[in-house]
Amino acid sequence: MTSAAEQRAPAGGPAAGSGQPSAVKGARRAVPPVPAVWPGAPTPLGARYRVGPDGVAGTNFALWAAGAEAVRVCLFDEGGRETQIPLTELTHEIWHGFVPGVMPGQRYGYRVDGRWDPWTGARWNPAKLLLDPYARAVDGEYASSGLAPEVYGHVRDWPDQSVADTVRDERDSAPYVPKGVVVHDDDDWSDDRRPKTPWADSVIYELHVRGFTKLHPGVPEELRGTYAGLAHPAAIDHLVRLGVTAVELLPVHQFAHEDHLLRRGLTNYWGYNSIGYFAPHAAYAASGTTGQQVGEFKRMVRALHAAGIEVILDVVYNHTAEAGELGPTLSLKGIDNRGYYRLQDDARRYADYTGCGNTLHVVRPQVLRLITDSLRYWVTEMGVDGFRFDLAAALARSMHDVDMLSPFLAVIAQDPVLRRVKLIAEPWDIGSGGYQVGAFPPLWTEWNDRYRNAVRDFWRHALPDVREMGYRLSGSSDLYAWGGRRPYASVNFVTAHDGFTLRDLVSYETKHNEANGESNRDGTDDNRSWNCGAEGETDDADVRALRRRQLRNLLTTLLLSTGVPMLVAGDELGRTQRGNNNAYCQDNETSWLDWSLLEQPGWRALFDLTSRLIALRHRHPVLRRRAFFSGRAQTADGLRDLAWFTARGAEMTEGDWYAPAATLGMYLSGRDIPGRDERGAPVVDDSFLAVLHAGDRATGFVLPGPPWAERYEVVVDTSVEEQDRAPGTVHRAGAEITVPARAVLLLKVA
Repeated sequence: MTSAAEQRAPAGGPAAGSGQPSAVKGARRAVPPVPAVWPGAPTPLGARYRVGPDGVAGTNFALWAAGAEAVRVCLFDEGGRETQIPLTELTHEIWHGFVPGVMPGQRYGYRVDGRWDPWTGARWNPAKLLLDPYARAVDGEYASSGLAPEVYGHVRDWPDQSVADTVRDERDSAPYVPKGVVVHDDDDWSDDRRPKTPWADSVIYELHVRGFTKLHPGVPEELRGTYAGLAHPAAIDHLVRLGVTAVELLPVHQFAHEDHLLRRGLTNYWGYNSIGYFAPHAAYAASGTTGQQVGEFKRMVRALHAAGIEVILDVVYNHTAEAGELGPTLSLKGIDNRGYYRLQDDARRYADYTGCGNTLHVVRPQVLRLITDSLRYWVTEMGVDGFRFDLAAALARSMHDVDMLSPFLAVIAQDPVLRRVKLIAEPWDIGSGGYQVGAFPPLWTEWNDRYRNAVRDFWRHALPDVREMGYRLSGSSDLYAWGGRRPYASVNFVTAHDGFTLRDLVSYETKHNEANGESNRDGTDDNRSWNCGAEGETDDADVRALRRRQLRNLLTTLLLSTGVPMLVAGDELGRTQRGNNNAYCQDNETSWLDWSLLEQPGWRALFDLTSRLIALRHRHPVLRRRAFFSGRAQTADGLRDLAWFTARGAEMTEGDWYAPAATLGMYLSGRDIPGRDERGAPVVDDSFLAVLHAGDRATGFVLPGPPWAERYEVVVDTSVEEQDRAPGTVHRAGAEITVPARAVLLLKVA
């Protein structure tokens, strides 16, 4: 089945029959009779079940494939037998048709025909079954031992690898790839109540759907590791007791595992390898994969909303699982490679700003439509409350450079649905000029890695001075105080899924990623960690006690800082990955939460401190300000909303900011907080003094006197493991108190 287009010599490449590589062909199975197909409609895109005005039920199929010569929708029965139906209607580059009798639960895919001319970026291959980019559910898995050679559009094992991607493989991929599923769901969400937590009041908890409940003893075994498991009361109870306001789920879009991982007996656990932007990942469903996963995901969202917890999705629109020219042909590459991906001047090659082999060409209208349609779908029909955009700088590139006036950001800003949800940027990619922390426009918040670095360096006593720490504790005004942005534009974090866990941050100085099978070359070497005197697990009681104190210091610093705090699931329990700082392929106990830690007194105390700090944050608006500090006097006696003190009890001078220091005092005034409450009344709160001491010896600290305070009451003391022993001590202003080595004291003005 060689088309006329294939017979022609590709531009810039060898002609067929010229002694150059030729296509590898495979036998085709018999095609059953074609059912009736009506013209249908070009919108909406995807497979939509409907009942027409004449009472005839069926499914409308619509696929954007601008340069294609022919499109067939392929239906599969329970035995895997395929029926191919040509879509002959073409409207505005969209192939479409209505097929009567196709009901919800029907598995399907596309075959798209066109020129094979890799030298100009054309990679059509009708032998490859393609996943619908708009599929709302996906059924089936790739082989666990590795991707079959049939799923590649080119001959993967061609002897001359320098031209392998130019040799078309005509073997049928249908038996080896998942299929889309027709889904019908008219849920209107009328019984759901979104929490709508203001940004300033938010506390984010990053978790993995599978890893969070896989070992949870309170979740029924058959539900562990699934959407239903996360919706279970035992799982939600932990979130409620902790006090977080939102879960940020690692990718739940349908994703594929890389071949090199499968061949090593591993999988892409994190899921940053999307292939279906509308489908909840089927492997996380307990109820089934022929559409049931959609309802199960929605029930999870409803359960979290009922507990007052928002759902934020970590989304990967910057690249797909099809990788570069040597990657598989799963969907977009075979639909319209040139239309969906950024290509280099040599169109055989892909522009790669992501490190994953390809980059979606978001400037193109059809790609922008795919992304925004997906985002709106997850908000309006799946109930989610926001998104964290992986490598968001790649989405903000116009032609090549990152552009904060790019089409993607402009469309989001004016979209009546998307501009109302939470939008979080990972503000970098790996391309030139890709580091954009602080540059995203209003409406956006950003992962603030400068906060992460400063806090890690302070507590390992590696900062040359305290200027950076002062900015990060007080909301990072140097990065975000422009264009009407607020302190909550900064998502403050010390750890994330990528890197050491909090416990490993104080237990390892070097990564230990041998289990990943990459000779420990993967993962960052810039960990800014300190092992407290021993590498890895140890029986030394003093080292273990110091590590737990450092954990308390890091969590206390995070939850007292102005901005939006983000915790990683398990950090409040002392979860360890045994020094693996890149556990993206560890779907095992390395990554899963160990709930038995709650039964151990030391780790239970860490959970109690974390929940206590979050509750303190919720009670006190001075700890979650909606406006930046001014530093100006609020009253005639000189009281300011923010003041900084040395250990001598004196306000810091310009020179103090540039001098090496292990101790920093931060005074937060609650007397006149900018803004008003919901009823228009002024916001007034208690005032606090936080003393952070990273030195390895105790130090004296003189408590500032009037107008700052007359007396101070200790609220938190991280030198004490059981916090119920710490609060309540009252000190008079002007007294010199002892701050233990490596500790945080939080004192309330009494």
